Amino acid sequence: MEYLDFEAPIQEIEQQIERSNALASESNADMSEALKALENARDNLLKDLGKNLTAWQRVQLSRHPNRPHVLAYMDAMTLGTFSELYGDRHVKDDKAMIGGWGKIDNESYMFIGQQKGINTKMRQLRNFGMANPEGYRKALRLMKMAEKFKRPVVCLIDTPGAFPGLEAEERGQGEAIARNIFEMARLKTPILCIVVGEGASGGALGIGVGDRVLMLENTWYSVISPESCSSILWRSWNFKEKAAEALKLTAADMLSNKLVDGVIPEPLGGAHRHPEAMFATLAQVISKEYKKLKSKKVATLVEERIEKFCAMGVYQE
Repeated sequence: MEYLDFEAPIQEIEQQIERSNALASESNADMSEALKALENARDNLLKDLGKNLTAWQRVQLSRHPNRPHVLAYMDAMTLGTFSELYGDRHVKDDKAMIGGWGKIDNESYMFIGQQKGINTKMRQLRNFGMANPEGYRKALRLMKMAEKFKRPVVCLIDTPGAFPGLEAEERGQGEAIARNIFEMARLKTPILCIVVGEGASGGALGIGVGDRVLMLENTWYSVISPESCSSILWRSWNFKEKAAEALKLTAADMLSNKLVDGVIPEPLGGAHRHPEAMFATLAQVISKEYKKLKSKKVATLVEERIEKFCAMGVYQE
């Protein structure tokens, strides 16, 4: 387990727990009471920490090295039934954007999401979760396939943004994202969009238009990352904490501003501490939300989706 700076007190207690377990196994001493006290202290510390996290600390948690990535969610929630599909039928297969069929509670879903990679080599292969235009075109192809077979779409969002390279712009990055937003708004099948990590800029919006848009507790969703915002406004990354607070990018902020439909609680300490529990919770949420949507007529579904997004940012004095 890796620890962030503000998790240092938790690290100290867990090191004590490890030492106590080792001592108990070596000497056959009864350490049960001491271990229970240490575990209670750790859990209380995690609870207090969760209540007082700053916006920047939640951004850090969304990037935690041990946090499960999109492919892990897809494999675990579908109990190994996930079958990946490849290619946009125009240029190539974008490894940063993955998608395919999978089942939850005997219902088939089209899963789509950005995959960052779990080590340096895989991150390079996946381009750190930053999709090229062909990635968004692949996502749209899979959405259209789901529409054809009348199956729901689940988009798992975790990206620092769409790839900003010259070759991406040459192949129409802006058009590809805009096309996805346009087509998702009128797609004739239920769409669930869930931010499971970072939700940055158009890279997230390219698969972010849905009937239900949800966020995990320790995730963020914004037009720009705190570091980039800081570099633009203050010409330095040193103000990223201040930028994170100003951007109102946390799940609670997004819900209070009616930009998302709900917040999914994470296990104590975050999804990275208990990934299996997080997988089970998310699978239950997806099943529950789909049951609410599948009874609606297609025309009603599309109309409500369009109205929801058109209402964002509108206010009366």
